[in-house]
Amino acid sequence: QMQLVESGGGLVQAGGSLRLSCVASGSIFRRCTMGWYRQAPGKQREVVADISSIGTINYSDSVKGRFTISRDNAKNTVTLQMNSLKPEDTAVYICKAEWGYANYWGQGTQVTVSS
Repeated sequence: QMQLVESGGGLVQAGGSLRLSCVASGSIFRRCTMGWYRQAPGKQREVVADISSIGTINYSDSVKGRFTISRDNAKNTVTLQMNSLKPEDTAVYICKAEWGYANYWGQGTQVTVSS
């Protein structure tokens, strides 16, 4: 079992930056693919970025060049640095851990970008 706790969300003006963190419990973190997803009101949850256990990274086209995902296996932490934020980035951002067939989700942190 794994628990994920996100932090770092908030209200920011367009063009600003936020840094989200997700801390995981347990000993399997380094074996997991870690991802950040987001869900805006009335929309489906979508993947923002993910990073595999060996460091392979993928970004959605909508955030490529603006967001950076990283992980620190010693601290069981995955981070999402978000720059040049836009109003359309407003959503609840949720951390996910994937290991084999098991998926674990955090509760999410709200990011609101004002125009």
